[in-house]
Amino acid sequence: MSNKAARNLFVFGSLFFFAILVILTFDTLGKVDKRAPEITAAVNAGKMVWHKYDCIGCHTILGNGSYFAPDMTKAVERKPKEYLKRFLMEPKAVNPRATMPKLGMNAEEAENLLAFLDWISKVDTNDWPPKPILAVATKAETPGQVVYQKYNCASCHSIRGIGGTTAPDLTKAGSKYNAAWHMAHFRDPQSVVKNSVMPSFGHLSEQELKDLTDYMLTLK
Repeated sequence: MSNKAARNLFVFGSLFFFAILVILTFDTLGKVDKRAPEITAAVNAGKMVWHKYDCIGCHTILGNGSYFAPDMTKAVERKPKEYLKRFLMEPKAVNPRATMPKLGMNAEEAENLLAFLDWISKVDTNDWPPKPILAVATKAETPGQVVYQKYNCASCHSIRGIGGTTAPDLTKAGSKYNAAWHMAHFRDPQSVVKNSVMPSFGHLSEQELKDLTDYMLTLK
């Protein structure tokens, strides 16, 4: 190959790949705004709370942060917001085994932080991070199991070793309580368990409550 041909190959090849880079850059920029919801004042305030308490020193969001504590990218999908708010303010009052210290966060700060985490959870991350294996390991075979999985009960409770550990094990829930107790507990947990940190599931339909109760009664 002559020097002229080599020079032309280098010049036109470089221009060709530079043009591809420009096209891909504009394509990406055109899609970025669609991958995240609108930033509100509460979301911005929540981000300030995130920095104020140096949450990134222990937690990770969108791949950034430390790995001493759980990833928070999809935290509001794993736990009810009411539970998370109380945990942020009084970690050990919600879970005595919690290693997170009490930060002195007030109710307004907790709500703003949850608004920020809710925003983070809605960012299109191409399904990253993946759901925990234990949370989806069991196949739903009954209507009650469908409800149990629909409302992500396994994020807090475990059954036969599968699920979370921040709430009581339900493996023998059917041996401990009757149908009336379970129905009351789902509608208003504190009415049957003093100082319960479980949020109310009174918004479920009567059929869902019945199906979930029936499932609890099979656990013996």
